[in-house]
Amino acid sequence: MSLQQKIDSLHSKYDAALKGGGPQRIEKQHQGGKLTARERIAAFLDEASFEEVDALATNPSEGGEKFFGDGVVTGFGRVDGRPVAVYAQDFTVVGGSLSLTHARKITKIMDIAMKVGCPVIGFNDSGGARIQEGVNSLAGYAEIFLRNTMASGVIPQISLIMGPCAGGAVYSPAITDFITMVRNTSYMFVTGPEVIKAVTHEDVTKEELGGASTHGIKSGVCHFTVPSDLAALAHTRELLSFLPSNNLGDAPRKAPLMNMALENPALDEIVPEEASKPYDIRQIIKGVVDDAHFFEVMEAYAQNIVIGFARLDGRSVGIVANQPAHLAGVLDIDSSEKAARFVRCCDCFNIPLIVFEDVPGFLPGVNQEHGGLIKNGAKLLYAFCEATVPKVTVITRKAYGGAYIVMASKHIRADFNFAYPTAEIAVMGADGAANVLYAKEISKASDPVAKRAEIVVDYNEKFANPYVAAGLGYVDEVILPRETRKKLVRALNLLETKRESMPPKKHGNIPL
Repeated sequence: MSLQQKIDSLHSKYDAALKGGGPQRIEKQHQGGKLTARERIAAFLDEASFEEVDALATNPSEGGEKFFGDGVVTGFGRVDGRPVAVYAQDFTVVGGSLSLTHARKITKIMDIAMKVGCPVIGFNDSGGARIQEGVNSLAGYAEIFLRNTMASGVIPQISLIMGPCAGGAVYSPAITDFITMVRNTSYMFVTGPEVIKAVTHEDVTKEELGGASTHGIKSGVCHFTVPSDLAALAHTRELLSFLPSNNLGDAPRKAPLMNMALENPALDEIVPEEASKPYDIRQIIKGVVDDAHFFEVMEAYAQNIVIGFARLDGRSVGIVANQPAHLAGVLDIDSSEKAARFVRCCDCFNIPLIVFEDVPGFLPGVNQEHGGLIKNGAKLLYAFCEATVPKVTVITRKAYGGAYIVMASKHIRADFNFAYPTAEIAVMGADGAANVLYAKEISKASDPVAKRAEIVVDYNEKFANPYVAAGLGYVDEVILPRETRKKLVRALNLLETKRESMPPKKHGNIPL
């Protein structure tokens, strides 16, 4: 064979790889409202930055027609100039099903990403394990799961669910840091509707069982739901902007787009005078952070707590905030777990934590206790205790009982704790205290209603304020709400060189 023939042969092989499963299958993908694997990569990465790996890989164990790439496109590129590893399962090739070759293409780029310290982003769109592979496909999944686990906390891992993801395939995304699902075209479940019907006789659709809305609202499995493939890709580019490339670096620092004043008088009007009146904590968050931009995570799940990323003076920060507008901001099973994992993620990747606290306590109830409120509440406590990144807490109103401790109090190594004049820091609210401490006194009074009101007023004056805690040094400063941004920016500037570590150990035993 001449040199020219060899060159032509090479070009023909790469051309075949670029065509995936062929024009008919590509058209079917488009008709379903989905991009192809290569289109997703091209839209996601900086222009002309993609360097493919293993484009000509084929599965040696299969007879019949072979497809170059074996159902997954892998390689490296850049996002905003920063290197990333990507893999995109190609549903047009054998349904994107996973063989051992397919899996080893993914694990190869994950291994390289670990060596160089860059994020891994996976576009999941697969029919699952390739049945004819037998145990080899299971071995392939296991090799991916091991890499996910070893990379956890070392490099960011992001999963985009852009089609089916079922059976063993769901566990890789579940180990990664963030999951984004595309509404109406993606689903995740361990066992499908047909199996469920056969075993439990329940009728359920794929969308009801494992669609984006289900996992975004009910299960909390996914962190973001978006309307289209393109929206998912743009959203993930922004998410990466808040994260460092690895655990040894810091997230990119950006200059604020607008020249924001350090004080915002509008914040003085947000917390209501009546302690029982709700307000939206996002108003305070957006009134403090750069450009009023808050990148919320798990927005529709466990809405009594709000988590997400923002910037303060250009610096990436993670925000955890009780939400008085939903269940009065109480901590329960779901909100505790939601916040705990986010706190640990920020701690993994050197992202300072800002806490806005307005919490009346833990949610009472038989279902909560039997569902494991104790161990789930302890997860959030453990996460804040363990975190060594800068931690700054602002108590806006209620901070009662054990929930006060859990929400990054001074006692669990928060660096700075501020409180508004509206803060109420106590073991419990005045009404509860009256019932516990003064029940006999109230019942014996000639006018029990008036006596109870007198006790409540007296309790509030003595305890439902920030000054007792400030006097003991548990609150560093009582500040006006308008000063919040200034205090946070200055605290983070000081804490930029913070050094704190955990005792030497293999790892802790968080109450899972």
